[in-house]
Amino acid sequence: MTRCLLRCEAIIAQSNPAVLSAALGTLFPDGAVVAELRGPGDTSLLLPAEAAYLGRSVPKRAREFAAGRLCARRALAEFGIIDFPIEVAADRRPLWPRSVVGSITHTEGFCAAVVAECAALASLGIDSEGAESVKPELWESICVAEEIKWLSSLPETERRAAATLMFSAKEAFYKCQYPLTRQSLGFHDARVTVPDWGAQRGTFTISANKEIAFADHAALPMSGRYLFHEQFATAALCLPAAGPAPRPGDQ
Repeated sequence: MTRCLLRCEAIIAQSNPAVLSAALGTLFPDGAVVAELRGPGDTSLLLPAEAAYLGRSVPKRAREFAAGRLCARRALAEFGIIDFPIEVAADRRPLWPRSVVGSITHTEGFCAAVVAECAALASLGIDSEGAESVKPELWESICVAEEIKWLSSLPETERRAAATLMFSAKEAFYKCQYPLTRQSLGFHDARVTVPDWGAQRGTFTISANKEIAFADHAALPMSGRYLFHEQFATAALCLPAAGPAPRPGDQ
C-alpha cells in the first residue's frame, strides 16, 4: 500500500510541479488541502479542456492561469480526484467537482489553491499578494474611512504591509461568499480589523458595510486568518458546512 502511494506521488510530481503547502494549510481547518507553486505555470501541462480557455490571453495571464490549475489539480489529488479539468464558468469562477469547494489565488511569482470536501466546508477563499504591494495612493479605492484612519496610525514602515493585508482579506472574503450568493461586492462593502497586527501570523475580522446576501449563510462579522511568508501576504476565510444539502449552482 505504501509502495503504491509513493508511486502515485511520483507520477503526480512528474506531471505537476505544484506541491502541498504545510504553511498555508494552517490557515484552514483540518480537512482542507492547500497546494502552491512558485514561479510561472507551464501552459503545456494544462489539460485540453483547460487550455481551451486561454484564447488570446497574453503570455503572463496564460502562465498565471496554468499555475492556478496546476495547484488546484495537485490539491484535488489528495481527495483521489485525478486529472479533473478545472473549467471556467460564464462569470469566470472555477468549476470544481461536485464533491468539493475550492479557491485559487495568484500574484507575481506565487500561486496557491485550496480544496475541501463539501461535507466539511460550505465555502472558502484564499488570496495572496506581494507583502507590500498596496501603496498609499490606492488606499481610498480599497479602504473605508475607519480603515484609513487605522493605517495612518501605524508606523510608516508598516503601512503598506497592513494595507496589503486588508486588500488580501477582502479578496478572500469575496471569493468565499461568491459561490453561495453570486453577489458582486466592492472593496467599500466590507471593513477589516486586524487585532493581531504586528505578528507574522494571526487573525482578522471582516464586517459588511451594507446588507449582503452572504449574511443568510454566515454570521457576520466573520474571522479569518493571515500569514506573512517570505515576500507574500496570504489571507484565508472559510465557512463550515451546515449540512448535506448541495451547493447552489452545482454543475
